[in-house]
Amino acid sequence: MRRRPTTIAALVALALVFAAGSFAPPKAQAQEEKDEKKEGRKPPTKPGQSIDERTGKRLTAALDLMNAEKYDAARAELSELSMSSLSPFERAQVERILASIDHSQGKYASARSHLDKAMAEKALSDEDQLSIQFQIAQLLLAEEKWGQAVEALKAWFAKAPEPNSTAYYLLAIAYFQMENYGAALEPAQKAVDLTPNPQESWLQLVLALRLQREEYRAALPLLRQLLALYPNRKTYWIQLSSVQAALNDYGNALTALQLAYNQGLLGDQSDLRRLAELLLFREIPYRGGEILSTALEQKKVPGDAKTYETLGNCWVAAREFDRAIGDLTKAAEMSGSGDLYLRAGEIYVQREDWPKASKALGQALGKRGLKNPGQATLLLGISYYNQDNLEQAKKYFGQAMAHENVRSQAESWSRHVDQKTEALEDEEQQKQEQAAPAVPAASKDEGTKAPPESPDASGAGEKSTAGTVEG
Repeated sequence: MRRRPTTIAALVALALVFAAGSFAPPKAQAQEEKDEKKEGRKPPTKPGQSIDERTGKRLTAALDLMNAEKYDAARAELSELSMSSLSPFERAQVERILASIDHSQGKYASARSHLDKAMAEKALSDEDQLSIQFQIAQLLLAEEKWGQAVEALKAWFAKAPEPNSTAYYLLAIAYFQMENYGAALEPAQKAVDLTPNPQESWLQLVLALRLQREEYRAALPLLRQLLALYPNRKTYWIQLSSVQAALNDYGNALTALQLAYNQGLLGDQSDLRRLAELLLFREIPYRGGEILSTALEQKKVPGDAKTYETLGNCWVAAREFDRAIGDLTKAAEMSGSGDLYLRAGEIYVQREDWPKASKALGQALGKRGLKNPGQATLLLGISYYNQDNLEQAKKYFGQAMAHENVRSQAESWSRHVDQKTEALEDEEQQKQEQAAPAVPAASKDEGTKAPPESPDASGAGEKSTAGTVEG
């Protein structure tokens, strides 16, 4: 929030334009008396403040030429006068006209010199002297001589019976340019308070000072006042949102941005991303994803890693996993970020797409700067476990044990692998036993029978048995 919301050079220019009316050239006395008679007023009768007719005609002619922007001709007309033969009051009037000519041409230092000479004559009324002091202060501001301008304005304030709002504003500008923000605030606020309908630049200055001092709550009414006057100014909607966020009022911060978006005021990529991020933060992720998707299609935001990451996060929060995985994968490929590959891997794990999970998690571990390598290693072990690749699962669970944040889970999974491995081995052994050839079991009678005779004995027996049969 430590930034100037408006260009101070522009504020200064506006200040001088607004105050330009106070830098008016003097009227030639002949013309002034004519005007006063027409209005029924008596001309001045102070001693020493009269202009003879010949000199008055020269001054009037010079003024007419200056008003017609014929500056060289106006100077030539005044050069016809002999300064040494003029009265102090007449010389003061000549110097004031020369100052006005120089001011019109942007010759501020020369204009100040002429005004100093006019005051040095000590022939002008107190009111005119005070007017010249104010004009000198204006010229110092135009020359960006801020310190001298402050001193000139303070001297003027000391004598001015009723300082106007413009003078307070100019003093605030000078202090602001000197980065004396504490001193600038009081006259800036005073300028606004003295004016029923303050200029936009005046409100901008007070707002800039409040933001500079981080007085966010005091800035809110100023922003609302500016938006009431200028509802189509995107800058004020953005500032209102930022101030609300600084006050931890994220609901109203989001409302301000949404109102600007609905008016078609948000076109910058940073504004659209911020709106999507606020919607995500306020748990309205689907709308955030839709807004960012539309902006991407319309090429209002670049199709870079940052955009796809934010978009992917919106879809994850909205549980739109099919949409999320594509955007997060694009973001990971563009940025080479291991963290984004890990995010993609987590989604694949959630969807139980184990082969793709293994690939994404392996890519995450292959990148430098991964913020949570323990989580990636653990999930990679789980993905291999669910693909029945127990050897790889055991390997990665073992590696995960080196990370404190997942150690207990890795140990638990590792024991599970051991149990499953043992169960599979038992199952395999049973299968092998069932597949072996069957061996018949011996009967009880077979154990009491006499052993078979030798070949010779059996032969004799046969023969014997046969002789008996025959007999």
